Amino acid sequence: MSCEQYMIRQISLFSENKPGRLAAMAKACQEENVNILAFSIAEAEGFGVIRALVDKPDVAFKKLTSMGFNVAFTHVIAVEMKDEPGGLFEIASKLSEAGINIEYSYAFSGKNKAILILRVDQVEEAIRLLHSHKFTLIASESIQ
Repeated sequence: MSCEQYMIRQISLFSENKPGRLAAMAKACQEENVNILAFSIAEAEGFGVIRALVDKPDVAFKKLTSMGFNVAFTHVIAVEMKDEPGGLFEIASKLSEAGINIEYSYAFSGKNKAILILRVDQVEEAIRLLHSHKFTLIASESIQ
């Protein structure tokens, strides 16, 4: 198993926390025909971080940086989890027992399953661990 196939490039935008920043990012992606598959917004003392999974990260990076956004790539993992009580615990407890820290995460739910996006401090170790416990990881090629 190659860990690289499960390392998904997430874009992170750092910006002033003011009206219109998310709309500007979304419009730029629309103009470049970039699909935003998932995103989260975090706020810290007047600044915001928009984290997004997009289908064309290089195109989004180029467009957003040309507009003056401070953009970075981060590797995250996408793992299927049961969409029922205990689904998150099942994954979080395995990572915790292995000493792998979850720096942040966000999730979305479908009809029969949910997808958990994880930023961890030991990406390759987390991928191997989750794979060994038979969790379904989402390959980066299916997203990007």
